[in-house]
Amino acid sequence: MCRKFYFWMMAVISLTAIVAGCERNNPEEKTEPADLVALKATVEASQAPSDMIFSSNPSFSVQLENPNAAAVEASVKVRIVSDMKKDVYSVEKHVRVAGSESNEVTVSISEVLAPGFYTAQCSLDGKTVKSIPFGLSPFEIVSAPDKQPDYDTFWSSALTQLEGVEMNAELTEITSRSSEKRKVYLVEMNSVPDGLTGEPVTIRGYYVEPQDGKKHPVIMHYYGYDDQKPRNKADCPYGGSDDTYAEFYLSTRGQVLNNRTAALRVPDGKGDFVNTYGDWFAFQFGDKNGYYYRGAFMDVVQGIRFMATRPTSDMSNVFAEGSSQGGAFSYAAAALSPYPLRAIAPCVAFLGDFPDYFKIVSWPANTARANKGSMTDEEMYAFLSYFDTKNLATRISCAVIACSGLIDGTCPPHTNLAPYNNLLSTDKQYYFYPKLGHQIPGDWNRKYSDFFKERIK
Repeated sequence: MCRKFYFWMMAVISLTAIVAGCERNNPEEKTEPADLVALKATVEASQAPSDMIFSSNPSFSVQLENPNAAAVEASVKVRIVSDMKKDVYSVEKHVRVAGSESNEVTVSISEVLAPGFYTAQCSLDGKTVKSIPFGLSPFEIVSAPDKQPDYDTFWSSALTQLEGVEMNAELTEITSRSSEKRKVYLVEMNSVPDGLTGEPVTIRGYYVEPQDGKKHPVIMHYYGYDDQKPRNKADCPYGGSDDTYAEFYLSTRGQVLNNRTAALRVPDGKGDFVNTYGDWFAFQFGDKNGYYYRGAFMDVVQGIRFMATRPTSDMSNVFAEGSSQGGAFSYAAAALSPYPLRAIAPCVAFLGDFPDYFKIVSWPANTARANKGSMTDEEMYAFLSYFDTKNLATRISCAVIACSGLIDGTCPPHTNLAPYNNLLSTDKQYYFYPKLGHQIPGDWNRKYSDFFKERIK
């Protein structure tokens, strides 16, 4: 998927240039620095596609315009920094711009950069003109799986435990959201305990069921990491008029529906639902059998098992989507579900390549280190490997459409490529958004909806 494109990205910023030497070059002119009009600089990233993903080293052009009668000397510098905050290349050029003239300075990278994500920090006389994020051959980034010897046995045992739990699903219709074509229900059901023993945990979700009596493709929707102190209502879907799919919006243990008072939910006749886990990423950190994400991944599967009990579900056409934590859950669904998925759409996915993840951004690395106790880093990463999406990906062969923002400071693109590059799937598509951080792109729902519809059997 590596390819060359040509794209010009312009950013015009006024900067004050270094004027030392101007009087030497023009001894007859006695213009003082304070009398000079600011130099103008236009930065262009050339030989780049619109998504800022290169297949070879980029080059950068700086157009300098001098509105003054006096000549001006300036220093142009381009510094390449990796996503792990390491300086990998730097080049500086000194130029003289004659009065009322312009100069174009082209800066090339002479050293071969490794596949990865970088920022080109372009400056004029020490002042930043533009920081340009870009990727270089990202589908060649190696994020080697680090599965432990008992990895498959671990998840097989978890699924066996889930099968032994009585689901006892209870449905409460949300009449204010139901329509003639689709009814909406609050679903409450049991999932695995927080460990190998103990009482089942109650989880919840919103189920949208077509009313025509026919079987429909299934879409599982998974939520991102919840707010520790929820201030917003848990969104409840509407039945609507489009009955293409039967849908389930799952809330894993302690999050979203399971973390909202009655006042923060659409009226359903139930009381308050309270999070008892604290910070989910930290819950029983270090205990692989009691860790939050073992239970949450089983909740993800339980939601699919619930859909299999409904008469209108076509379980030969199951799809899953989610963003951030929900993206990780989409990978978990495809890797662990007893019902094969047709396609998934993880967006800005969480939980990818922990050893590199913790080098790039501060969270959740700071939470992990604060809760690792006596574990060494090696032991911590071995524990986290059970829940790493790059390892889940080695079990996934369904179609995948994924995306990330190049300036995502929560789930950086490197961590998103980790599972994607380890997929068994050959039917896969990836989209980069160079101006977006940790957010859902405006065209994402359309993209993954079209992708799913094309793959309904």
